[in-house]
Amino acid sequence: MKEIVRVLPQYDYVYLGDNARAPYGPRSFETIYKYTLQVVKWFFERDCALVILACNTASAKALRTIQQQDLPKLDPKRRVLGIIRPVTENANLFSQSKHIGILGTEGTVSSRSYVIEIQKFFPDLMVTQEACPMWVPLIENGEHESPGADYFVQKHIHRILQSDPLIDALVLGCTHYPLLMNKIKKYLPPHVKVISQGELVATSLAEYLQRHPEIEQRCEKNGQRVYYTTEAPETFNATANLFCDKPIQALHTSLEGY
Repeated sequence: MKEIVRVLPQYDYVYLGDNARAPYGPRSFETIYKYTLQVVKWFFERDCALVILACNTASAKALRTIQQQDLPKLDPKRRVLGIIRPVTENANLFSQSKHIGILGTEGTVSSRSYVIEIQKFFPDLMVTQEACPMWVPLIENGEHESPGADYFVQKHIHRILQSDPLIDALVLGCTHYPLLMNKIKKYLPPHVKVISQGELVATSLAEYLQRHPEIEQRCEKNGQRVYYTTEAPETFNATANLFCDKPIQALHTSLEGY
């Protein structure tokens, strides 16, 4: 959201963090789909014409089902987008060796969404994945700068490069992972590029709105931002401030009944 607001500051944004049930990464397909559909319904009730699943796990495991099965029944004039496609359709730009690594949650990796999407666009690219189940909990608990985090970062960097030593580009397939950027680069050879999603997603969204004026015109433009969380607001605010430049004051909401 930080990058989207930077690129498209004129729009109104409603942000919902389902922090009470996070992380989604280790959960089953059925649970992730159920939770994500509840979130989409929550946004639709607040008259959002466009919903972006700013979670790789939800994008990998729930987006397609919601788009194909639920959206036609809920409201076919609204749209739900994910954050994997903007990365995969540009994957050929990342690597000279044509060997790309994906670092993600267990849910994202097990779905093979990145592998399937990248090879659909660029069948000549070799894609290797590595699940990093401890990274999100480290960040959520404020331990990502601690010496203990180095062990888990080095462990997974070593594993993925051991699996394919020709990797020269690593995609951070989780919105939390950029907070570990300094440690990730610390254990990478200097020739390996690290790809973060935010800028790619923001650019892709701007292009989408240009191509779809029927959606763009339904998006209000007062530059307002409202944040909600399913967790205690003070807990969310403390974590959110790790990501954002300005202090955030979130409101509490519940997804019960959706």
